[in-house]
Amino acid sequence: MSGAALSAGEASLILFGIFFGLMALRVPVAFALGLACLPILIFEPRLDSMMLMQETFNAYNSFILLAVPFFLLTANLMNVGGITNRLIRLSRSLVGHFPGAQSKIFIEAQRREGYDDSFSVAITAVSAVLSVVIPPSILMIVWGGLLTVSIGGLFLAGIIPGLLLGFVQMATVHAYAVRRGYPTYTRANFKEVIAALVVAVPALMTPVIIIGGKIFGWFTATESACIAVLYAAVLSIFIYREMNLKGLHNALLDTGKLAGITLFCVGTASAFGWLLAYYQIPKMLLSDVIAWGMGPIATGFFIAFAFLVVGCFLDAIPSIIIVGTILDPIAKAAGLDPIHFAMIGIVSLAFGLVTPPYGLCLMIACSIAGMRMYDVLKDTFIMLLPMIGVLILVIVWPQVSLFLPSLVSPEFLR
Repeated sequence: MSGAALSAGEASLILFGIFFGLMALRVPVAFALGLACLPILIFEPRLDSMMLMQETFNAYNSFILLAVPFFLLTANLMNVGGITNRLIRLSRSLVGHFPGAQSKIFIEAQRREGYDDSFSVAITAVSAVLSVVIPPSILMIVWGGLLTVSIGGLFLAGIIPGLLLGFVQMATVHAYAVRRGYPTYTRANFKEVIAALVVAVPALMTPVIIIGGKIFGWFTATESACIAVLYAAVLSIFIYREMNLKGLHNALLDTGKLAGITLFCVGTASAFGWLLAYYQIPKMLLSDVIAWGMGPIATGFFIAFAFLVVGCFLDAIPSIIIVGTILDPIAKAAGLDPIHFAMIGIVSLAFGLVTPPYGLCLMIACSIAGMRMYDVLKDTFIMLLPMIGVLILVIVWPQVSLFLPSLVSPEFLR
């Protein structure tokens, strides 16, 4: 249709106004992002529906994004084929005698052991944060593909922050468990630890293949995901012999559902982000911020704050596509290494999994336990406080993220 072109201010008002309005009506994020783009076509004479559809499908035309469904399938095969159980058995033999370190993943099981409901929900939800920081992380794949950052470098960069987050979580849980007198397992003897280790060694090779192959250049992220699927399938069918045709069917079905949701979100978020770039809305929003002349540390805190706030309302993948691209010029202007910038963003977004009102993992855990979110917020925030300390360390001391990439393959930082 004919008419005057929209200004950046008008376009941003339409996009964000409709998006947050739909979110308030509890429309799923992926649909809200897509629907917010449609009214622009009515008022903007330079755009049409085919152009918007083309930009949406361009997001899927990515070899890197093929890694997403394959990594999801690897995880499902590990669960169905008994690989995960072997890893849990090993961890239980190593630390099961410590209070609170029983590695239970089901809320009902924790209830039977005498754990408080609020604690069970909080630790179940908060432990999910590690999945987006410790490689292989889907967020790292999306970030690397979108902002052209080495995925191998991101995998390496996530190891130390992920281990630190895991350590502070275990310390917090241990303090809880000692204070409340939660049960423990009998300390495993040396023979039991060795037996658990021998059984778990093939399972432990799965992340070694994924990360090692990518880091040493044997194959790409997508190829490593495919190889991980084959390896997990061989373990599940021929070594552990716990996966039958029904289990394989269920793993494929769950993978299809999760991959469909994830990639649909990538498509609509990419269309939304493309419109932001088309109207140069990021430049309008951040023109004054760049002029502040913040140093690397101040910029890091600004980026973390932005992602922490956005993560309360928006899923992580749309946040990367929209907010990550907006903040990228600020990070470059402050001299932040791209991998350091990525880790600040990813660790910050991890908190969004358990912070209300969105807090997807927290909502799911509350639903399983039949509890209100309000009743578990105290324990959840107590567990998040030490993790905030890890985020601050990542910001203030870049080597927490950059040490392993620089040590193993310095070209990642070029």
